[in-house]
Amino acid sequence: MAEPIERNLGLDLVRVTETAALGAGRWLGRGDKEKVDQAAVDGMRLHLSTMEIDGEVIIGEGEKDEAPMLYNGERVGSGSGMVVDVAVDPVDGTTLTAEGLPGAIAVIALAEGRGTMYAPGSLVYMDKIAVGPEAAGMIDLDAPLEHNLQQVAKANGKDMADLRCLVLDRPRNQGYIDAARAAGARISVLRDGDVAAAIATSQQNHEADILIGIGGSPEAVLAAAALQCTGGEIQCRLWPRDQTERNYAMDNGLDLDQVMTTDDLVSSDNVFFAATGVTGGEFLRRVNFKGDR
Repeated sequence: MAEPIERNLGLDLVRVTETAALGAGRWLGRGDKEKVDQAAVDGMRLHLSTMEIDGEVIIGEGEKDEAPMLYNGERVGSGSGMVVDVAVDPVDGTTLTAEGLPGAIAVIALAEGRGTMYAPGSLVYMDKIAVGPEAAGMIDLDAPLEHNLQQVAKANGKDMADLRCLVLDRPRNQGYIDAARAAGARISVLRDGDVAAAIATSQQNHEADILIGIGGSPEAVLAAAALQCTGGEIQCRLWPRDQTERNYAMDNGLDLDQVMTTDDLVSSDNVFFAATGVTGGEFLRRVNFKGDR
């Protein structure tokens, strides 16, 4: 009697993100980001339900009352098999997709065990620095940006003038942009999509060398899962927007000065990550529809 074919969890996750990307891609440039997100969520959840995992969504589409599917705390999978924490972003870049712009991707990560992924709660932003495997172990979020840029340039065998920094185009990141320019580095300013940007630093023959700046906390956890797999590194610090969020941190015993490492964000030794391009860009190609395929 033939042995049953063992399912590959990594390939299952690829199908999850592919289905999400195919759904979202139908709404490219049609100006409705809610439809983009819903199509991706529907596709992602459909495939997750077939996977032999006992999963809990740690990073999802919000709280149960705010999101119809894939909310924080939702159980996914068959309920049997590997126990995992789950982080999803059905479309990292819903606005990009709705407006027909590059850079959007569908993303999922699993980490074996319970409590192996950091749950940011109500603090939705983090100050971040992320690099590929060449510069892993050489960055320090507490150090001046110029020092980190020098370290990364050295690790990648580049002159400072050849270094390429990725940063989200937000007023809160203007200090980073000014400091990188003053140091003599090149900058690519991104409208959205810092998960893809963090991963881009780990690509083979990568052109991007470092991600810097303040972006989403859920995206930091997803990026950490990816960098666990590639050998890159991310360092983060919680970034409260106002006194209400500072009070939340104090009430919940959160240290706003702590620098969190890749392992702090994703502590499991067994991590899976998959991403599929939706609108294309430097990291992954876009979904193309050609009539019969």
